[in-house]
Amino acid sequence: MDIKQLRYFIAIAEEKQISAAAKRLHLAQPPLSQQLINLEKELGVALVVRHARGLELTEAGRILYKHAVKIASLVEESEIEVKEVGEGTKGTLSIGVNTLSSKLLPILLKRFQESYPHVTYKIQQNESDQLLKMVKEKAIELAIIRLPLELNDFSILHLKTEPLRFASSTRIPGSSAIITYEQICHHPLLLPSIEGLGVYHLILEEFSRRRLEPVILGECSDIAVLLQLVSSGFGATIVPEVVLRMHPGHDLQVFEIADATLAASSGVIWLKDYYLSKAAQNFLDLLRK
Repeated sequence: MDIKQLRYFIAIAEEKQISAAAKRLHLAQPPLSQQLINLEKELGVALVVRHARGLELTEAGRILYKHAVKIASLVEESEIEVKEVGEGTKGTLSIGVNTLSSKLLPILLKRFQESYPHVTYKIQQNESDQLLKMVKEKAIELAIIRLPLELNDFSILHLKTEPLRFASSTRIPGSSAIITYEQICHHPLLLPSIEGLGVYHLILEEFSRRRLEPVILGECSDIAVLLQLVSSGFGATIVPEVVLRMHPGHDLQVFEIADATLAASSGVIWLKDYYLSKAAQNFLDLLRK
């Protein structure tokens, strides 16, 4: 017994005539009659009573009809849902976002939702190195990370580059809204970091390139706590400009960094040579546009 036989039986049960059922199914009457006979032989029971006015379901026929309708409906729903998932109009978008990039995600997802309102979401927030691990382990498909990081196993779509800013709780005597790297070296720095976070290494590499040795007070992986500490006078910091916009309300003096080649980049990464769901492919297509 297969789904085609069940659909034939549903038509016979509802039309109560082989001729009417055959017309509905766009079949000839003899093959449809033979399908009914084969089904009765397979089940070993009579499914209909044949009389001059047409067909009437037996008790076994009524039970089969009830289950056949449910099965056919489930098959139809499954076909539609699988097709929609395959097209990316349904399904789940699993994506991770770095702590320092979380402002990007609501904007991107809002645009995506407008085009694909029936997609659901699995969203993870973590540091960039952990997100790489999650993508590699296939716990998520995509991740928005901060660069630079080692990405040999990944494909990447660059999103944006933004400047970094120096922030302190106190005014710097004689300074304008611009501060030099040499001046920064006089201020103990509390940097946004845990091991593997691209921004931390980016900052240190910039000082090294200039043969300067900043005073590193420490590092903090929680941006909200970091800015609270800096606003209380516990060191100064260098953070992407977007971080300051994401966490307003802190009593901070913010400075542009002179001769600034220092900038933070972000991108979306996914595993090379690995199948992406259609939802993930559609998300990347939206970003490319």
